Amino acid sequence: MKLLAIDCSTERLSVALTDGHQRWHHNGNGGPQASSTLIPVIMGLLETAELPLHGLDALAFGRGPGAFTGLRTACAVAQGLALGAQLPLVPIDTLLMLAQAAHQHSPRVLCVLDARMGQVYVAAYAHNGQAWQCLQTPVLSEPGHLPVPSAWHGQDYALASNAHALYPDAFAASLAQGGVAVDAWPNALAMLDLAAQAYARGDTVTPSEALPLYVRDKVALTTAERAAESAARSA
Repeated sequence: MKLLAIDCSTERLSVALTDGHQRWHHNGNGGPQASSTLIPVIMGLLETAELPLHGLDALAFGRGPGAFTGLRTACAVAQGLALGAQLPLVPIDTLLMLAQAAHQHSPRVLCVLDARMGQVYVAAYAHNGQAWQCLQTPVLSEPGHLPVPSAWHGQDYALASNAHALYPDAFAASLAQGGVAVDAWPNALAMLDLAAQAYARGDTVTPSEALPLYVRDKVALTTAERAAESAARSA
């Protein structure tokens, strides 16, 4: 199938395109730049592949959790393009992309994404040989208390995350239970595979139904909270 996938959930911008035979992708700086660079990147990939937007079967986007501005950017751009080209949308959880990227290491993946403010987003997935099953829906967690499924105790699993370097000591307890660390980021190439499977299941939405998945309502620490956090680190 012909599919475009976009993700702006972190400081990395990831876009991928397939015509069913070949794949094209772009990984670059995201964050505040995503709103100004995303559409030019998309149009550049379509031009390289010689594919018109209206010739696609669907458009996939990383719905979250992740950076608030990035999630809104990806959703809004996906809505606009899909509405103009009359395409269905395929929302994909960003943490599921980490599971897809770490699948070669284990069929059980605990996915962790930096949420800033000393917290992380966590979800757990298991692959049954055909598809991923969500055992723990995305939640906000403290790095030192990751919700590892009890059924995994004593079994190997992958801890796929973009935050190993930020929380090595905090993650150690979870890794001691049998986990192996895998560095991973939300990637649009992984989204292509997930979106194709979701499309085949009929898991699509219209542009008006597309929404980001935030998980957390709070965007930033207050001045007092930042001061307290800084003091705790200095102690």
